[in-house]
Amino acid sequence: MDKGISKTACFAIVLLLTAIVAPGFGQQWAEDMFGERSHDFGMVARGAKIEHRFVVENVYEEDARIVSARSSCGCTTPKFSNKILKTWDKTEIVAVLDTRKFLGQKDATITVRFDLPFPAEVQLHVHAYIRSNVVIQPEAVLFSTVPQGTAVRQKLKISYAGRSDWAIDGVLTDNPSLAAHVVETRRSGGLVDYDLIVDLAADAPVGYIREYLLLVTNDPQPRASRVPVTVEGVVVPGASTEESEVFAITVRPDPLLLGVLEQGGSATRRLVLLGPKPFKVVSATCEDKRFTCGTSESSSERHLLPVTFTADEETGTINSKILITTDPGGKPVEAAVQVRVRAEETGAEEPDTEEPASEEPDDESSPAP
Repeated sequence: MDKGISKTACFAIVLLLTAIVAPGFGQQWAEDMFGERSHDFGMVARGAKIEHRFVVENVYEEDARIVSARSSCGCTTPKFSNKILKTWDKTEIVAVLDTRKFLGQKDATITVRFDLPFPAEVQLHVHAYIRSNVVIQPEAVLFSTVPQGTAVRQKLKISYAGRSDWAIDGVLTDNPSLAAHVVETRRSGGLVDYDLIVDLAADAPVGYIREYLLLVTNDPQPRASRVPVTVEGVVVPGASTEESEVFAITVRPDPLLLGVLEQGGSATRRLVLLGPKPFKVVSATCEDKRFTCGTSESSSERHLLPVTFTADEETGTINSKILITTDPGGKPVEAAVQVRVRAEETGAEEPDTEEPASEEPDDESSPAP
């Protein structure tokens, strides 16, 4: 082998030859990026918003790219945002179950196809039984955007048709900021209605809420005895009522990871800024001048700011902070950023054809709960 071939090229050749000799291994590298590849929703109510998020993390130095995700059943729709995954980047394949058009046992296989660093397919399996006798209206508990310090209540209607003695015995949640109970509003023959009342506490921590409540019923079958109900929302810092109002902003993700670069390379990722009411981003500066951050003249409760890092000769892990000021004014927001720079590989007879990170920025850095 020519000594001029880079380490990256060597890795690529070895992995490609291994994939040819052992096709099973060719798929294994892609499967290893998934924490799980199967999910059973159990029995779910008709009309409920039901979805599951399969996390994908690139654990390799090579870029990974998702080309497509398709489902074997119209009952399940796969969605994803980031197509290009740099080292340690994460995305989610979201399996959304259609509980309005479909009933009964549903089994779907989602095929996720990659073309980088090599072609591969990973199959994800989703199982559910959509009940016709339990209906939820509206589809989920949606708190939207809630300023911290504000208690909020939402109410859903649960309807059942079947046994005259059917009942909801309680509601389970693992979130200490949520309290839920049911109130029976009708019982006539085999028709039963409940109001599901869900309270979000005023002291709920800042961040995203994305989880399930479980309705505990007296159904004799274990799989049917618990009915999931989706809860979603985001708690943002609340503005102070003092004269010198402090306008608090939530920053996601924290820290912002820009991946692994070679000397002289660059990468761009996006910060998500959330506020309790519309605001403008006046300035964004970093103590390390290799980081640059955009601003926004528009007024909104949500901003996406591009952050770019341009590497020089320094290698290793680089940590810094971006200082962001907003209008209306208040305490500046600090956003932690991190990037790792490795030594540029030399001696290759041909220039590296790998695209720089900045040419394929994320579609959107979606904030994680």
